[in-house]
Amino acid sequence: MSGLAATTLRSALLHLETAFLFTRSDYKTILFPVIVFALVLSPRRHPLALSHALCWVWLHLLQANVSNQTYSAHEDVVNKPWRPVPSGRISVRDCRALRWRLTVFCLGLSFLSSVNALISSALLTVVEIVHDDFGLSHHPVFKNLCNVGGYTTFEIGATLVLSGESYLDGTSITALACSALVIFMTIHAQDFADANGDRMSGRRTLPIVAPEGSRVYMLCALPLISLALSFIWSLGPLCSVLFVSTGLWVGLRCFLFRDEINDQSTYLLYNMWLLGVHLLPANARFRVLAW
Repeated sequence: MSGLAATTLRSALLHLETAFLFTRSDYKTILFPVIVFALVLSPRRHPLALSHALCWVWLHLLQANVSNQTYSAHEDVVNKPWRPVPSGRISVRDCRALRWRLTVFCLGLSFLSSVNALISSALLTVVEIVHDDFGLSHHPVFKNLCNVGGYTTFEIGATLVLSGESYLDGTSITALACSALVIFMTIHAQDFADANGDRMSGRRTLPIVAPEGSRVYMLCALPLISLALSFIWSLGPLCSVLFVSTGLWVGLRCFLFRDEINDQSTYLLYNMWLLGVHLLPANARFRVLAW
């Protein structure tokens, strides 16, 4: 391999690693649950369509994370020092320039898919602007609303791209509504482990505003939401017990174990529960959870 080729390869691998580090935190929170959601609800599961949907979600995830991390470098020094900006891989100025280039690229990619995918991409951009540029991420309720808006646009876009359809059917709309409510009511599970960095940046997340109440809330909300979803999706008795028990265990861990290391472990379990939330509509499609 020539010197020029080797240098080009090293540069490409460095850029790919930087892109991975931008998105590393959200594979378990967004990429996997959203793709599962789309796979469950889409009538088309062709490998090529799945690859297109994966690219759509990952590129939009990269866009969203680059946007967010242009403003979170000071707290990432504490919470996630391996991210590209605090680790010195990229400057804030270059990060902001990359953010707008990715926005244009993602809008163009969505335009090639469908009008509704383009609308989803545009709405995600609006959510990013109000969350990051207008500072709604610093308010506990508005932050959750932005999370709902972002998550919903990911789910709609992925489902439309995978299915090749221009609309969502009744089951998809019900699943989307359930997902939005779950995200709004529980997504602050991600904030417990990040409380120190959020406090330094002036953010008012629920674990900071109500350190005790937010944990009591999670203890009560997760099993109750699990029970409600079991009824909505008509799960069988064994599946219902397993799903509700998972929600109860995550809630108990959040309430009982309160140091940063345990909060990180609890958040990982929460993401497994969230993945289960996105699998539940499969019972409406295929009756695979009726036992």
